[in-house]
Amino acid sequence: MTEVRLIASGLLFPEGPIAMSDGSVLLLEIKRGTLSRVAPDGTVSVVAECGGGPNGAAIGPDGAVYVCNNGGFEWLDIGGRMVPGHQPADYIGGRIQRVTADGAVTDLYTEVDGRGLRGPNDLVFDAHGGFYFTDLGKRRERETDRGGLYYALPDGSRIAEIAHPLTEPNGVGLAPDGSRVYVAETSTGRVWYWDVAGPGLLRRTGRGPAGAALLHGFDGYQLLDSLAVDGAGNVCVATLGTGAISVLSPEGELLEVVAVPEHDFHVTNICFGGPDLRTAYVTSSGRGLLYAVRWPRPGLALQHQA
Repeated sequence: MTEVRLIASGLLFPEGPIAMSDGSVLLLEIKRGTLSRVAPDGTVSVVAECGGGPNGAAIGPDGAVYVCNNGGFEWLDIGGRMVPGHQPADYIGGRIQRVTADGAVTDLYTEVDGRGLRGPNDLVFDAHGGFYFTDLGKRRERETDRGGLYYALPDGSRIAEIAHPLTEPNGVGLAPDGSRVYVAETSTGRVWYWDVAGPGLLRRTGRGPAGAALLHGFDGYQLLDSLAVDGAGNVCVATLGTGAISVLSPEGELLEVVAVPEHDFHVTNICFGGPDLRTAYVTSSGRGLLYAVRWPRPGLALQHQA
């Protein structure tokens, strides 16, 4: 039986959790348009007003928080759950934002090679100080953008498209030694990977999209969301619909499915924290919840984790 504790409720579609050394958790409230802080006692405070749809976050080498902003959604209420819909009328465009400790927000990147970012979703920093990020794209009534994987530097000097096209790329993570980058595609239920040849440089690793190799394809109709890599190099990916985190070995074997908790169908994201990195913080976005889960093994400390 997994030990699950509810930390906070009433959040407006929480995503992108970051475990902090003081026991608090930074996260994004997509519907609220904010970077927020959840204190250990569950109290929620706003750190910054990002606007649009802040979706994924990571701390950079300068201590600032870097945010993937998807530009916003239409919102639906399905059975009492908030669910993101199509590109809204007030869509502000996709962007990568930098948020400082005083709450100042700067738009760092809004385009790549003259093409506007559409729906940046998740990001991860490497040991060289740059970051990989996914752009899931946006859905409209009769069309959907093709997504991709990108690499950028936090000083605003470089952004590059490194894998395109992908189908709704969502979670992104790096192997513990930085030798692989993993991407989960939402609607295909597949986790892909590439071998890393250098900062932002991918080797053609398999016969999948953009030269990706297939780590794991889930059976049936299974939607995937964000992911985190644990200390053993396992990929822990949020599996929508089953209400769980699915744990995949580096060889692609499905090791276990951790319900977080049972019957919560909108589990979307995971990060690791605590003094032994065995506390998994998990978001249930549609229900507006943040859980703390005692994890069976230590997570992986991210670059620049505070």
